[in-house]
Amino acid sequence: MEDKVLRKLFLGFIQIHILHHAKEHPIFGVWMLEELKEHGYNISFGTLYPILHSMESDGLLSKEEKNVHGKIRKYYSTTEKGNRVLIEARKKAFELFKEIKE
Repeated sequence: MEDKVLRKLFLGFIQIHILHHAKEHPIFGVWMLEELKEHGYNISFGTLYPILHSMESDGLLSKEEKNVHGKIRKYYSTTEKGNRVLIEARKKAFELFKEIKE
């Protein structure tokens, strides 16, 4: 039960993290998975890719396919909508942090 609740809570943090990095430079799944692991998020490709696809469907990310060593790699970048959402999410996260920090 606790894991399920935390997983739902962390989903929002993961999405903000994705937007942050996709704004800095185009990201791809393997790179993002490693980046998230560095911050303590232990998710699988089966969790990450639906998040990326959902964010793309919501208009937060755009996708560009590139041939890398004979394989198609999908790179994601923020859209204008994604940038606006990230700005608002940063404000809300900062306000929350100020309130809950010990």
